[in-house]
Amino acid sequence: MDEFNASKPIYLQLADRISRQIVSKELKAGEKLPSVRDMGIKYSVNPNTIQRTYSELEREGILETKRGQGTFVTEQEERLVEQRVQLQHEQIQLFVQVMQEMGCSSQEIISGLKDYLNKFDLGDE
Repeated sequence: MDEFNASKPIYLQLADRISRQIVSKELKAGEKLPSVRDMGIKYSVNPNTIQRTYSELEREGILETKRGQGTFVTEQEERLVEQRVQLQHEQIQLFVQVMQEMGCSSQEIISGLKDYLNKFDLGDE
């Protein structure tokens, strides 16, 4: 988990990880995040990188810094729902783009996805 992709800034990769932990409820609304220093040690990165990560997520409205207390996941449920929808759309866009690059039609993508979900019993149908 501590490996990073060289094509994307580390602070954005960390922001993505934290964001996914929040939308999957691994990190709960109102939960305190580790200090910048502790998080830097955990991921073997400079604390300035962690500060930039936290600042980015704060700018996006999913983290809040309370002076003297630390950094917390926002308790604004509507913002967390928006973040989940945004991440979902990003993943769907990437998936569809790759499938289209492979020459798949929209119908082939839909039927392939349905088949996959049914095969692994992951669907809600």
